[in-house]
Amino acid sequence: MKRAALSAVSVLALSLAACGGGAGDDPVAAPTTEAASGTAFLDDPSRTASDREADPLRKPAEMLEFAGLTSGQTVFEMLPGGGYFTRIFALATGPDGKVVLYAPDEMADKPWKPIEGAEELAAEMGDPRITATHFPVAGPVPEDMAGTVDLVWTSRNYHDFHNLPGFDPVAYNAMVLDLLKPGGTYVVLDHSAPAGSGAGATDTTHRIDADFVKAEIEKAGFEFVGETDVLANPDDTRDANVHDKAIKGRTDQFVLKFRKPG
Repeated sequence: MKRAALSAVSVLALSLAACGGGAGDDPVAAPTTEAASGTAFLDDPSRTASDREADPLRKPAEMLEFAGLTSGQTVFEMLPGGGYFTRIFALATGPDGKVVLYAPDEMADKPWKPIEGAEELAAEMGDPRITATHFPVAGPVPEDMAGTVDLVWTSRNYHDFHNLPGFDPVAYNAMVLDLLKPGGTYVVLDHSAPAGSGAGATDTTHRIDADFVKAEIEKAGFEFVGETDVLANPDDTRDANVHDKAIKGRTDQFVLKFRKPG
């Protein structure tokens, strides 16, 4: 799949806000509304040391620029995991923004407890702008959330939804469509599987084919905006398990951007 390269990171105006950390994290930052450069927010003391160590591989400044996230927006983050991007979104959206953490009801019995994890992460941050929610993967979307979101974000976990029994990708992506405001943005970042392999590796190597994902999302009614190769790794053969120590954290990854019409 041909990928359009992302231009060099321009100055990105980000409003910084305080967000709490867990036990042992760095001190909490004081609230501010000063505009910062595209990388200044990465040094905010509310971010953990482990998060900052991951930055060279995860490239958060480039990801935010590609997504077009600005202060005051609402982000809906699918399966936030340890909160790497959650803490960044809390800073980037500023004091008037919101971040909603989501895990589907269908994952309630998973051993890693993603619903409880999202709730604990929101509580740990101690910021009323950060909340957690759960409902079925195909919706319906809670009435008070429908059409309220500026950015839906899923990082390294779109393939996980495919492993749910009876998963319907069109229904799932239609649920995402319902969350977004007209013109809202949907960004999907995941581990690349071999071209043409579709969803065949989602429960083995935990990868998925980018063109396959693009087709699924467009089928639900989204407009494709573009993609970036900033997380591409041509040295990854795309056939190893993403948790293999030889490639973990350095997989070839695709990043796709879509828009809700309107």
